Amino acid sequence: MKKLLCAAVGLAGLTALSTGPAAAADDWPDRPVSVVVAYGAGGGTDTLSRIFVEPLSAVLGQPVVVENRPGAGGTIGAASVAKADPDGYTLYMMANGHSVAGAMYASLPYDPVADFQGVSLVASMPLAVLVRPDFEAETFEDLAALIKSRPGELNFASVGVGSTQHFTGALLAEAAGLDIVHVPYQKTPEALAALLSGEVDVLVEVLAPMLGQIESGDVKALALTSKDRHPRLPDLPTAAESGVDGFDVSTWYGIAMPSGGDVALAGKISDAVAEALKDEALLEKFSARGFIVKPSSADAFNTQIAEAVAQWSAARESADIPQR
Repeated sequence: MKKLLCAAVGLAGLTALSTGPAAAADDWPDRPVSVVVAYGAGGGTDTLSRIFVEPLSAVLGQPVVVENRPGAGGTIGAASVAKADPDGYTLYMMANGHSVAGAMYASLPYDPVADFQGVSLVASMPLAVLVRPDFEAETFEDLAALIKSRPGELNFASVGVGSTQHFTGALLAEAAGLDIVHVPYQKTPEALAALLSGEVDVLVEVLAPMLGQIESGDVKALALTSKDRHPRLPDLPTAAESGVDGFDVSTWYGIAMPSGGDVALAGKISDAVAEALKDEALLEKFSARGFIVKPSSADAFNTQIAEAVAQWSAARESADIPQR
């Protein structure tokens, strides 16, 4: 467990900010800025990005527009950013799926660590372990005991092989010593319908699309995957509190740019992100959707990108999930 969740310290060196030639920080921005979202309109990353660009635009005094470039598990949008000029006018709303893709794909047209320069984290969100309301387990400890009493008989749903949800469920099962079968679906509504109908026993899903159902009692949440409890669900324990010592997995979102940018420019953008994340309207909208605001320095986000790719690569190997 410790091996899977610890950072590969050597990788952090790959993310050092370049001091090569780039647009001067003092001149940025003097025209509109684009934020590339590697997923389609209406999804979690897109929703967060559209909330975020409004206050960022106000801070910068220039229009900030979202550009959706979906396809191939987010790798099309990532590739477009990797090839762009590191001048601060093409930013990337990097999500946890970026690091998962780095673990899942045997060959990519970019290096998921070295070709990107972290600017700042924006927000994070845990995943939840869910069952239907009449399921016999009332706690994660109950669920673990039930699975151990019927090894290989129960199953959990996710939104697809190699998804963050799949990896998190597999990692949690391994950490807790559980023999449970994975059942992939294409979309959250399909997986949720399968859970409620009894087709599957457990659903592992990002909190955002499930928050309303949890609060209304339409589904029963047994644990969160993050280290800390969520402010919207203060009575819901974490997996770490429920017997899976040290378990801490969250999905995250952060601003990155192509590698090779100037240190001062990355720092200036990081400061702008931090200022935008103080906006009261943004805070209210993020809270309503379950996002936890989490700004960081550029160096800290660089380290997190490297750690995340290492973590998910180890998780994929441990769960014997084949690369694509």
